[in-house]
Amino acid sequence: MSDFLKRLFNGQSGQPEGGGEQDAIPKEPFSEVLDVNTKRFEDLFQYPLNSALKQRELQIPSVDRRAMVLFVDGASDSDKIAKQVIQPLLELKPKPGGESVDHLVDELKNNVLTISGRETIGDLNQAVAKLINGSAILLIDGEKQAIAVETAGFENRSVAEPSREIVIKGPKSAFVESSAINQSLIRRQVKDHRLVSETMTVGSQSPQEISVLYMSHIADPQLVENVKEKISQVDRDAILTLSQMEELLEVRPYSLFPSTMTTERPDRAGSFLLEGHVVLLMDNSPDALIAPITFWSLYHTAEDQFLRWAYGNFARIIRLCALFFSLLMPAIYLAVVTFHPEMIPTDLMLAIAASRERVPFPTLLELLLLELTFEILREAGIRVPTPLGTTIGIVGALILGQAAVQANLVSPLLVVVIAITGLSSFAIPDVGLSVMTRILRFTFVLSAHLMGFVGIALTFAVMLAYATSIKSFGVPFFAPLAPHMPSSRDLFLRPIVRKQWLRPLSMKPRNAVRAKPEGGDRP
Repeated sequence: MSDFLKRLFNGQSGQPEGGGEQDAIPKEPFSEVLDVNTKRFEDLFQYPLNSALKQRELQIPSVDRRAMVLFVDGASDSDKIAKQVIQPLLELKPKPGGESVDHLVDELKNNVLTISGRETIGDLNQAVAKLINGSAILLIDGEKQAIAVETAGFENRSVAEPSREIVIKGPKSAFVESSAINQSLIRRQVKDHRLVSETMTVGSQSPQEISVLYMSHIADPQLVENVKEKISQVDRDAILTLSQMEELLEVRPYSLFPSTMTTERPDRAGSFLLEGHVVLLMDNSPDALIAPITFWSLYHTAEDQFLRWAYGNFARIIRLCALFFSLLMPAIYLAVVTFHPEMIPTDLMLAIAASRERVPFPTLLELLLLELTFEILREAGIRVPTPLGTTIGIVGALILGQAAVQANLVSPLLVVVIAITGLSSFAIPDVGLSVMTRILRFTFVLSAHLMGFVGIALTFAVMLAYATSIKSFGVPFFAPLAPHMPSSRDLFLRPIVRKQWLRPLSMKPRNAVRAKPEGGDRP
């Protein structure tokens, strides 16, 4: 039984057929013969079966050498290759007096090819990695080195407004699927030469570059090394998106509580960087991954800092109430109706009893049916096209709710309870936190069905004890409240901007002070 569980959760033991290192690209040095080098690329890319590999053979007249330009169709910009690689080679004039060129590769790279992003490579493995990332490879007959030229031409959508983290007041730009563009958006927010961007590669079969961003004078060096070490320990054949990397970096992958978070807003990523967090970017992902995080990171929104003190704090109070409503409201209703009817006014209790008189189901089953129906409506509204999804969400809820009440399948008050619960879950800003409350809600409902308010209290205590034991890259989930430590006051409510002079000390920043504190203002 234990072996079965190990296979179930850890996968089959042993090396599967066709995997491992047998498909790895050999680290062979280039030959001096152009045709031999070209044949190696053709074999690796299965040319001509794979028509994505494009070849352009030419003669460099100034040195009387054959050359070959290789690139992958769809990954490279063919116009850039023609104008900035091939044309300069064809127009190259011989040196005066017929002087020969001793180091042709270096001469072409440094003095002929003016395009930015030129690199000399010496083996096949490096060349293939450059090719699939959009670079063009220049091979020259008689040379054991090649030149990789940055000619990436991947199509990218333009910068648009955020679709999830919408704000009324504040910047309206969102990340796209290009890591380079996303870095430029962040640097537009954080104009500091100490913003460091390190590049790491993951994926043995399909290498992907991950950019690790941090402020060198703020971020804890041990935290940065911890993040980089976890990335280097990832051993996968391919990682396509940042969401997959997010799950691989989690210490407790089965936990409902998130240990990282994503944002689609460059301004919010910049604010996390200035607090000492680490930001990860990756191609094909229109998000930035933030590490480490605390509960307060999930509870806050980007708009909190753009609104005035009173408006932002009022919104935070509403969100905190919505969090408790989404988590506990159905369970409290079930506990009151089943175990503690004396806690509500007599008239209300009689009204509830009268509305449930013709309902054939027990309260627990009635509540679970409504909850599941609401979750189905939510999922259907997400999967169908946008205009139709809005219609399904509104009309479906109204029609189904009214029909269920008229058919005496559910009581009217329970419909109101589930509606408020569902609306409250939409007010939770972070997707991971919202999904967590939706799942834990059923646990609280079952606890309320078994032991009433005692069950709710016990479940809440266990949940809170577990949450306080969680750490995100060494930072406690509820820091600086549990454990208590001096830190910024930006927790439940945020102080006015002039009072926000301290960074979160739970991040162990190298520079904890953001501004000179006012007289008598201490954490």
